[in-house]
Amino acid sequence: MNIYSAIQIGDYHINHCEDYLITKKIGNNTILCAVMDGCSTAMDSHFASTLIGKLLRKVSIEFGYKELYEKSDKLANIENDLKEIITVFQELISVKNQLMLDEKELLTTLTILLYNEKENNGIILVIGDGVICVNGEIIEFERGNKPDYMAYHLAEDFEQWYAGQQQKVFFNELNDVSIATDGILTFSKVKRTETEENIDFANYLLLDRSFFDTEEMLNKKLKRLEYHYGVKPTDDLAIIRIIKE
Repeated sequence: MNIYSAIQIGDYHINHCEDYLITKKIGNNTILCAVMDGCSTAMDSHFASTLIGKLLRKVSIEFGYKELYEKSDKLANIENDLKEIITVFQELISVKNQLMLDEKELLTTLTILLYNEKENNGIILVIGDGVICVNGEIIEFERGNKPDYMAYHLAEDFEQWYAGQQQKVFFNELNDVSIATDGILTFSKVKRTETEENIDFANYLLLDRSFFDTEEMLNKKLKRLEYHYGVKPTDDLAIIRIIKE
């Protein structure tokens, strides 16, 4: 199984990339992948997406220790595991209070993938906007450029908030699965090149398997899009792709 990732600042952005990504092996069997997209019209959006990534790493480490030291007779349940990881919701409340942060400093989307290698099943949760591809099917989650950020709901009961999350996709087998921020939908011509060929950018990044034999597959594809086709994402892009050979 190969895990590829890439992150690129959008051509319309100057100072910071407001996206962030994380991949983390948890315990013996579980892989966590997540991409975050900070709100450009908020405050310090690169901070918000990075903060969520760091909190996810913390929660994942704690989850791994718990799995290691606490024996359990419970059957494996991928959604229960996700729900435990999403206690990052509570961590965010704590950080917000400790640093006296404004809501506008915490606005970022979160697309999180959890995969159990032993059971060969997984779940993807999209909080806000995002694009996923599950074994050949590309799915866009878009709310008219008005994402429902997690930070909007920190005053709510976690159980009720989680129960209301509808943007979930389960899969029982992993062959080729990707998660990406919506920057993948913003490719635009930025320079002249010799070719006038058209290409489906999402299909190329999420379905096409060229360069699969190198861990830099996605970065190579982004370079080819820029220098051969003359296109780049105008919005920041974070993408993770898992291919099972």
